[in-house]
Amino acid sequence: MPKEYSRSQRVVEQIRRELAELIRLEVKDPRVGFITLTDVEITPDYAHAKVFFTNMTGEGDVPEILQGLRRASGFLRRELGRRIRIHTIPELHFHYDRSVEEGARLSQLIDAVVKDDESRQQEGSGGEDVAGKDDDERSRG
Repeated sequence: MPKEYSRSQRVVEQIRRELAELIRLEVKDPRVGFITLTDVEITPDYAHAKVFFTNMTGEGDVPEILQGLRRASGFLRRELGRRIRIHTIPELHFHYDRSVEEGARLSQLIDAVVKDDESRQQEGSGGEDVAGKDDDERSRG
């Protein structure tokens, strides 16, 4: 049975898809180069939408990207109005999404801990195997 989505979830997904396409194909501002829209949150009355994005270059370029997105927000909102048939086209508020970078950082930390744990187990297993063999030999004899 197909999963049911609320109207607001469908509108949010359509806004995200349309904005991603508009930014990729229509926005000519070089500051808004390689960004990915990660999420859109919309108010119940559709008056405001928080648009979350991440970029390939890291957090250093975020102020310039935000400036470019804010400058293009009127154009983006107008084009959304042409593409999406809803009564109120939301005002767009752009926010940098740190979750991707934070996830990568946590993944690196986990990898480092796993590697450290494996090296400790290898160091410790050499002594345990010998002790284990000695115990087995004693129980046999």
